[in-house]
Amino acid sequence: MIKVKNNKAIRTLADRNFRTAGTRNVIAVIAIALTAILFTSVFTMGFGLVESIQRASMIMSGGDGHAAVKYVRDEDYERIKEHPLVKEMAYCQILSDSVDNQALIRRHTEFWYYDDVGLKYGFAEPTGGHKPQAENEVIADTKTLELLGVPLEVGAPLTLEITVHGRQVLRDFVLAGWWESDPGFNIGQIFASRAYLDAYSEELHYTYAEDKSLTGTVTGYIKFANSLGIAENLEKVVTESGFSMEEGDPNYLVTGVNWAYLSTGVGMDAGTLTALAGALLLFVLTGYLIIYNIFQISVLRDIRFYGLLKTIGTTGRQLRAIIRRQALRLSLIGIPLGLLAGFLVGKALVPYLMERSSYAGSGVSVSPDPRIFAGAALFALFTVWISAHKPGKMAARISPMEAVRYTDQERSRGKKLKKSRHGAKPWRMALANLGRNKRRTVLVILSLSLSIVLTNTVFTLSQSVDLNKGLEKFSDSDFLLGHANLFNHQYDGESSAISESFISAAAAQEGFETGGRLYGSWASYQSRTSAQTMNRWPDGSLATALYGLEEFPFSCLKLVDGELDGEKLAGGDYILEGVQADDQGKVETGRFNHQVGDKITLNCGGTEREMTVLGHVVANPHTNTDGSWMGSAFFLPADIYRELTGNSVPMSYAFNVAEAQERDLENFLTRYTAEIEPTMNYSSKFTALSSLEGLRNTAVLIGGSLAAIIGMIGVLNFVNAVLTGILTRHRELAMLQSIGMTRRQLVGMLCSEGGCYAALTGISSILLSVGFSLLILRPLSEQIWFLSYRFVFWPLLIILPLLFVLGALVPYTVYYATAKQSIVERLRMAE
Repeated sequence: MIKVKNNKAIRTLADRNFRTAGTRNVIAVIAIALTAILFTSVFTMGFGLVESIQRASMIMSGGDGHAAVKYVRDEDYERIKEHPLVKEMAYCQILSDSVDNQALIRRHTEFWYYDDVGLKYGFAEPTGGHKPQAENEVIADTKTLELLGVPLEVGAPLTLEITVHGRQVLRDFVLAGWWESDPGFNIGQIFASRAYLDAYSEELHYTYAEDKSLTGTVTGYIKFANSLGIAENLEKVVTESGFSMEEGDPNYLVTGVNWAYLSTGVGMDAGTLTALAGALLLFVLTGYLIIYNIFQISVLRDIRFYGLLKTIGTTGRQLRAIIRRQALRLSLIGIPLGLLAGFLVGKALVPYLMERSSYAGSGVSVSPDPRIFAGAALFALFTVWISAHKPGKMAARISPMEAVRYTDQERSRGKKLKKSRHGAKPWRMALANLGRNKRRTVLVILSLSLSIVLTNTVFTLSQSVDLNKGLEKFSDSDFLLGHANLFNHQYDGESSAISESFISAAAAQEGFETGGRLYGSWASYQSRTSAQTMNRWPDGSLATALYGLEEFPFSCLKLVDGELDGEKLAGGDYILEGVQADDQGKVETGRFNHQVGDKITLNCGGTEREMTVLGHVVANPHTNTDGSWMGSAFFLPADIYRELTGNSVPMSYAFNVAEAQERDLENFLTRYTAEIEPTMNYSSKFTALSSLEGLRNTAVLIGGSLAAIIGMIGVLNFVNAVLTGILTRHRELAMLQSIGMTRRQLVGMLCSEGGCYAALTGISSILLSVGFSLLILRPLSEQIWFLSYRFVFWPLLIILPLLFVLGALVPYTVYYATAKQSIVERLRMAE
């Protein structure tokens, strides 16, 4: 075969054919853009969630450094900084033991000096004003300034009450700058200038080794060349600089690895990966259904053109090249539009995902990561490529004679013509027309059904959110009172105790029914049978949390095994071991430290008593503990607890109220903690309900957004199918009118076709929704703690009537928009 250099001619043919298909191009660009929106929005949500969580983790862990050396002298800092493995190191000095302003009693606040590197690592570079320079200039986060009543104005005065080496100091400053507080980080930060360090150098002398005073100590945040092997690099830097990481050594340094870097990625279990892969496959399928249909219909519409090209020597390979070139041009228009719109959609949805994560309340960070756009673009291109592949093969295989005779009907061999006994009624003709190209009909029905199934799935999931399960997990009483530190997971004993005045005020309210105090402290115990290997004290005993509960909270304990015998426990010889439950409320009995009947020797501040494990109860971080877990916990009646520990300072107070007064008491507690005792706080069952309702709303918002995009793709596919069906049958429709079919009958036939599409889509949607719900959603609901499967049907009842309206309206509108020529003109055009 003689090879001819005709690439330029092929490109010209492809470009000119592209320009003649204006309507096809618009529909294809919209379809490709919507497909790119799906991928980009999902990738943006994924990357944005990871980025936001990483940033929140860094803020909570102290900053962006890989590791830290804490409470060192200036000379120690300089020695470590000179080590060749240290790429960069922040200098941060603590300027007081504590900040004591009454306005900050519910927000632990620290007073530091950070150099420029430290401000960068700590995400504390001013967004307003400037860095502190003069001796009396400071910068602070906005929440701290709000509590102090300081306006966000450069030069605004503020006074700090600080403790320096045990001495109370009152010092005046002016505001130089500020940055936005992270909502999830409940620690206030105030930074002074280098000039302040120089002016008060004598006051900031180092005494940590003698009295553990933090004033004057230096913390250095270290950055290595990369985040690989941080722990090993830190140990090498410390030891080679002449220090030790072994506690008790004379040259011991307190060090820490930034836990935000302990994992270089976000771990996902098999279920999460499967769900992610399933979502991506769903989006590829959704995009494929319409883009494939567009190119298939486009090829069928131009089939005579391709047949003529074949008669003059165009090869199948060249025809495929023409279609691929057109697909690429459409992608170059549609994908960039979809990438931009998808990023904006995903960025808008990330805050709702963050609110449902364990970092709820933290700031949201969504950067235009190139990987988002590269990944979305590749998936969109892949979808276009597989969608255009088969229509290209069809154009390449068809012979010139078949192309000339093409009538938009699938070929069937040996099929006999049917004789009608009831006349050519429009609805019968409509049903027969749908069967002419069964593949296209199925694709249109599937693309419409997908969005309906997804919508029904979203609402089924949202209605399956079980509020009662949430209440069981987060609240075993109507209200729980405590110090603000308790709810910030910073409970430290007597200084974080609940006040008796707060308890009395709540108990005096109308509707109060019953309540009781909870006590908590640390202890240790000896046991030969313990499975616990962590948290041993220097004498070899095991550290444990010990809780004492009065009658009401004791009655709320959930027994796992053994017995909850009040008389035995009141004797002081028995104890209950606390165990953790998973998200489903299930407890792994094989992981208990002790079995029922085991004996332990409890040590509470020197008082020892041998006790027998009577049973196991759930140690709930939200209701009956201080929220921490160190591997072991025990529960006693309050009287025995106070007798053993000598501690009569309550940790929290749980109580119930009459249902009619619940809201009134909630309002009272809100006012009381804001105006009378701001150091106190509370949680209630309304808090849990609000969290779960937010979860349900998030599912509806995000799932509904994706369903809406897929729905637009389905409608677009339907419009395209109807439009192309009318265009490719111009001659046929004109012939029907020429032999007596009225315009009204013709429109009735086309609208009946749309109605048939709607009916078949409705049947398909119902079957797929029920099947997907029973086979996928019901087993999934059994695995997620806050779900109780509940199938809902009402979204289908709302959508399906709209589908019939759409099925009639689209053919009606398309026909009148395209059939403007006379019958004779349309017959001539088709020749």
